[in-house]
Amino acid sequence: MKMAKNIWDEFDKAIDTKGLAEDVKDAAENGGTFREVPESTYEVTVEKLELVKSKSGQPMVTCWMKIISGEFKNSRLFFNQVVAQGFQVHRCNEFLRALVAELDDEDAIEIEFKTYRQYGELLMDVAEAIDGNFEYAVEYSKNDKGYPNYEVKEVFVLE
Repeated sequence: MKMAKNIWDEFDKAIDTKGLAEDVKDAAENGGTFREVPESTYEVTVEKLELVKSKSGQPMVTCWMKIISGEFKNSRLFFNQVVAQGFQVHRCNEFLRALVAELDDEDAIEIEFKTYRQYGELLMDVAEAIDGNFEYAVEYSKNDKGYPNYEVKEVFVLE
């Protein structure tokens, strides 16, 4: 009998199972329901920053930010920006520059798009550089078309 390809291994490779397990834990702690986070400024940590494929197949930068205080503590804000056109990459670059603005000169990261491979590696470098070192005050709003906007208002350096 021919052995079928193990679909579970395929899922394990394609899905961030560690992140999913953490999301399940958060859902259990919050009663399994999530309220929509209203427009405001929140203190957050960056949990995830990577280049992914959007539902439509376009390259997209995704950043998951966990709210760390206040009424919406443990809720998430999701920065998702398709990066297929110049203005989209520029918008993402501005967000990334704000995330790394407080890095020491010796650790500074130049935010620049050259290729998608290079950009994906850049995102990994940024994620590694800021992990556990910074928290942010991020203003969450929506534009006139209802799309979310995120602006880093303040960077808190952790000691």
